[in-house]
Amino acid sequence: MMLRTIGLTFKRPLHSSGRLLSDFETVHIQNTNRYKKLLMEQGNFTEEQSNAIVNLMSDAIKGGIAHVSQDLAKRERLTQLTYQQRVDFAKLRDQLLIADRSEFHNIQNEYERVRNDLDKLRNKLREEITKANAGFKLDLSLEKGRIREESSHHDVQIKEIDTRIDQEVNNMKMQIDSVKTQVMQWLIGVCTGTFALVLAYVRLLS
Repeated sequence: MMLRTIGLTFKRPLHSSGRLLSDFETVHIQNTNRYKKLLMEQGNFTEEQSNAIVNLMSDAIKGGIAHVSQDLAKRERLTQLTYQQRVDFAKLRDQLLIADRSEFHNIQNEYERVRNDLDKLRNKLREEITKANAGFKLDLSLEKGRIREESSHHDVQIKEIDTRIDQEVNNMKMQIDSVKTQVMQWLIGVCTGTFALVLAYVRLLS
């Protein structure tokens, strides 16, 4: 009630633009003597009481203004921090996008390089397999030819051995037949001689 009657005014009014007061010593109250007179005339206060009330009110107002100023400073600081964080986030997002694009291009290039290497390796492996198959077929053909030659040679040797065996068998048969003939001739000669001796002995006895 008393404050409405007094009607305090300030040397530096607060604007809606958020002008900050870092030190409440910069705040001054005008016409303090007028307020003292009003207190003494309308409130029936003594001069000492009026001085004490005006000083208390001045200190209270200065403290409130300082608190509001600090709060406004904190809000402005938070606004600055928020804006700075947004700027930093935008920069970080741009950097991440650039890094992501760069990483994507690097991965794509690496994929292309690996695919080209795989194609080269596949072609080289196909060529090696073709060469190996050709060499294997050639070796197999040569081995078949060698086996045929050896088989033919073995067949010739077997035929020669069969021929020699047949010849030996025929020779042995001829030798056996010759021996048989000789034995028969010898037996006939022995029998004839024996018969002649017997006849001669019989004649001598008769």
